[in-house]
Amino acid sequence: MESVANLYLPADYSKDKTYAAIVVAHPNGGVKEQVSGLFAQKLAEAGYISLAYDAAYQGASEGMPRQTDLPASLDYLLSVNGVDPQRVGALGICGGGGYTLQTAKSDKQIKAVVTISMFNTGRVRRNSFKDADMANIQKRLTEASEAREKFATTGEVEYIGQLFTRRTHFTKEELEKIPAGLYRDGVQYYGDTHYHPNAQSRYTTMSLLGLMTFDVDNQADLLN
Repeated sequence: MESVANLYLPADYSKDKTYAAIVVAHPNGGVKEQVSGLFAQKLAEAGYISLAYDAAYQGASEGMPRQTDLPASLDYLLSVNGVDPQRVGALGICGGGGYTLQTAKSDKQIKAVVTISMFNTGRVRRNSFKDADMANIQKRLTEASEAREKFATTGEVEYIGQLFTRRTHFTKEELEKIPAGLYRDGVQYYGDTHYHPNAQSRYTTMSLLGLMTFDVDNQADLLN
């Protein structure tokens, strides 16, 4: 399986020097050419070696639907000439922030961890946004189980969400139907102003089987 990433180096980079390094995880559905790449570029300008990657099955990376591949990206970053293994950090944005915290609980290659607009994907998929639909948890799990059975027997994949296949300018009326804040801003960013054809704007229904049992808050004491 081939994973694809962009490596950002400081302007004064020399393989004979040592640098702090940071791996950057993109938001759910995002790709390295969007917000994670922007942060990686800014970090390189500040003197860090940084890596923005596409998670497996997302962007230009190969693989099957899953969460992020932060450990493999860390392994690669540590192989780059000049990286100081005692100064390796991780930055996670939105959904990538949740997966970054989860990885940092056990992977002590990460010496420092930071998140921006951290999104606890598991809790939201389980309880809905702001815990607004806890009454239908079992219904969602049943639908996910049925979707997995359908895939196993027919090969057909069911999805949740709309797939943007082109840049879309949303009308005022369309935006007003979307909750203000996180979701409205996200739809405009990923569907319009920073649209990228490799970005995934939907996810598989059967992925709820893994997502709904995942929670960033669980065992948070493992972070140090």
